[in-house]
Amino acid sequence: MHNELLQLLSAIHPADPALRAPAQAHLDDLTKPQGSLGRLEEIALKYVLATGKLDPELSKKKICCFAADHGVAVEGVSAFPAEVTPQMVYNMLSGGAAINVLSRHAGADLAVVDMGVNHDFPDTPGLLKYKVKPGSANMASGPAMSEEDTLKALLRGVSIAYDAYDAGYHILGTGEMGIANTTPATALYAVLLGVPVESITGRGTGIDDERLQHKIEVIQRALAINAARCTAPFETLAALGGYEIAAITGFILGAASRKLPVVVDGFISSAGAVVALKLSPAVEDYLFFSHTSNEQGHRVIMQKLGARPILDLDLRLGEGTGAALAMQMIEASVKIYKEMATFSSAKISEKSAL
Repeated sequence: MHNELLQLLSAIHPADPALRAPAQAHLDDLTKPQGSLGRLEEIALKYVLATGKLDPELSKKKICCFAADHGVAVEGVSAFPAEVTPQMVYNMLSGGAAINVLSRHAGADLAVVDMGVNHDFPDTPGLLKYKVKPGSANMASGPAMSEEDTLKALLRGVSIAYDAYDAGYHILGTGEMGIANTTPATALYAVLLGVPVESITGRGTGIDDERLQHKIEVIQRALAINAARCTAPFETLAALGGYEIAAITGFILGAASRKLPVVVDGFISSAGAVVALKLSPAVEDYLFFSHTSNEQGHRVIMQKLGARPILDLDLRLGEGTGAALAMQMIEASVKIYKEMATFSSAKISEKSAL
């Protein structure tokens, strides 16, 4: 494994279990029946443990939408042409995409990150230009990326997380944009989690039955051609992934090394999270899976991980939309933890309150 990656992984540690008891005691002392706020209490507890602070802050939020093109798009696995990727990036930069609306609503800053879009963007506010190459190669005929380029993309994701930490952000969210990117995400799941391709391959941008079957066959071909390369998580990422997925992996690893919680968006972002988890299982302590995607297979993947996403709204857009929505639930949970009176402070008898 590459030295830079090894150094990064050595900096990631599980959340401090010593905080669990006092944080839980505080939740139990809030003026309510114990456990009556259900998952809000679970989310608050996880946030406390992730930050390593019994009095954590959650006001400064940021979502990064990583964009890249994919060579496998030439196989006809998407209902839309690759040209839509830069068009959607421009839509985000002008403030007109769903993620713009929802990030504004959540009070979260938004950055669009060009990791590998086949287009040269002018310098624009809100755009981070971290392009490694103008799109991955066709994974159905060979490796999607070289290991060297994969490491570049991953480490650039790390640096974005570090910059956010240095800027004082309390929580980060992932998003993505890239035509055909459900195809590499599905391939990564199949290898890293050992699930059958046909059980998790979905319609992405809305393909019909015939093209869905073709998409399954393309993924199976990619797995066969790259079988010898898929020996470990990083190598599998290089063979089957994409530049935005590699950057999301690094973004998550970098954030975890700084004890900075990350809200993972949907189907594609979760693929980056799976790679990160395979590289460092301790990452789990810093991840909040935002929602169960309506993309076929995401529920299977979440069950495989033992994860329970915060929302289930039949979303399948990506961009970070689920992360923006779930951030608001996490923020509400932390406010309950921090702002609600306790029986002790309010001088209320628990018996009379119940």
